[in-house]
Amino acid sequence: MEKYTGKSVLKGIAIGRIYWYRKQDYQVVKTEVPDKEAEKRRFAEAVETAQAQLVSLYEETLARVGEDHAMIFDIHKMMLEDDDYLDAVNEVLEEGFNAEYAVETAQDQFAEMFASMDDEYMKARAADIKDVSRRVIRILAGVPEDGILTDEPVIVVADDLTPSETVKMDKNKILAFVTVRGSSNSHTAILARSMNLPALVNTGMTAGEELNGKIGVVDGFQGEFLVEPEQELLDEMIHRKNQWVADLEALEQLKGKDNITGDGRRIDIFANIGKVEDADGALAADAGGIGLFRSEFLYLGRENFPTEEEQFLSYKAVLEKMGDKKVVIRTLDIGADKKVDYFALEEEENPALGYRAIRICLDRPEIFITQLRALFRASAYGRAAIMFPMVVSVAEVRRIKEIVNQVKEELSTEGHPMKDVELGIMIETPAAALISDELAKEVDFFSIGTNDLTQYTLAVDRQNQKLESTCDTHHPAILKLIEMTVKNAHKEGIWAGICGELAADTDLTETFLAMGVDELSVSASSVLKVRKAVRDL
Repeated sequence: MEKYTGKSVLKGIAIGRIYWYRKQDYQVVKTEVPDKEAEKRRFAEAVETAQAQLVSLYEETLARVGEDHAMIFDIHKMMLEDDDYLDAVNEVLEEGFNAEYAVETAQDQFAEMFASMDDEYMKARAADIKDVSRRVIRILAGVPEDGILTDEPVIVVADDLTPSETVKMDKNKILAFVTVRGSSNSHTAILARSMNLPALVNTGMTAGEELNGKIGVVDGFQGEFLVEPEQELLDEMIHRKNQWVADLEALEQLKGKDNITGDGRRIDIFANIGKVEDADGALAADAGGIGLFRSEFLYLGRENFPTEEEQFLSYKAVLEKMGDKKVVIRTLDIGADKKVDYFALEEEENPALGYRAIRICLDRPEIFITQLRALFRASAYGRAAIMFPMVVSVAEVRRIKEIVNQVKEELSTEGHPMKDVELGIMIETPAAALISDELAKEVDFFSIGTNDLTQYTLAVDRQNQKLESTCDTHHPAILKLIEMTVKNAHKEGIWAGICGELAADTDLTETFLAMGVDELSVSASSVLKVRKAVRDL
């Protein structure tokens, strides 16, 4: 038996035959061409074909797993429109060399630039530029797209996988993904999660095609990939897989049940969403409401600001879908790792500590006011609540409330119907937690964003793989800040919830209930898991 350890992308167990995914090999050869202009036209035509393919991939992914995951192909298309990239290719073409070589040269140049960056998210973009360039080279060379040639479902093992390779695969033929390289922040990993498939990345194994046809086990709970395990171990893994499947089926029986412990303690369990369509998943999972609607996704994957009307229709649609269930909408949290070109944000050495979220909104109120107008207009169609991210002071909250009152007065004068809307803030910095007693006097609720609270409290970049062991989400300091925030909220008669990743950590469910947390907002797929944890207490 061989055993490899990697980073788990999705917890689950898969057992089946291994399929070594071999890419179509094409060795780029550097040659001189007699007609530079003709070669430039050949390159331009290949780019046009690639862009058409990416539009098709976008639409296919949108239909299969939603806009959040389809967006990568829109980004790939934008890469092919990037002047720096195109100039790099054309410089080589101008020297009289063939288009395949010119594209590969630009690919290497840009991939090396991304790979050398300190930011782990940006490092993962090196795979995207290679994916885009390889697509153009394949078109130029007339090489067909890769695929899985098998009749039975298999565990796909590869050196690495690009987003386009991942999404083009037939999900019915895939049991799990395992890659030698790769990052848990890569778009391929994100797509694997969205396809609900166990996956391991960065296993570092040296094996290759000799794995073809062998029995493999992907253990997403332990982060292990087993090849040809002994019968006793295989039987144990089959038992664990059957138990995992049975547990998933048992969770379905909890739909319609209350989130209440054996001794009568109740807690709200809401869902996090990123787009209008996600509300359907929240309802299907029997969530009590929406605890976090990430409105910034309305701003991503486009070339200009969404209008007030566009935003209004999106918020209205979610509120109408959710009926009398509460929908907490976070105002835009652009900045840090969420870059949007048309915002024209300057490069920052440390964007996580920089110009983002409410700081942008208060500095550029025209953007903020447009969003607030859409939100308050939509409030007439359901139970809306609005929360503001990255608040660190009472002065910020008071300035927010001034702008909110200005917007409400304007809308009232214009004759727009509105309902009462709860106003809350996210507690995601140590500063906000430490003055939560003062902040609680200003708002209707708190929502604790544990992802940022963890990285700011521990001084750990949560996207840096080298610091994963240091990023202890159960650190006593984190838990003390959460408890302090909840107590201060209750002293002022307001409610406090958690909407970060920690909300779905069932090892802490009892701790959160003991602290008096009023609401946990999790991904739709975790709603029933957390409900079970509550009811088992």
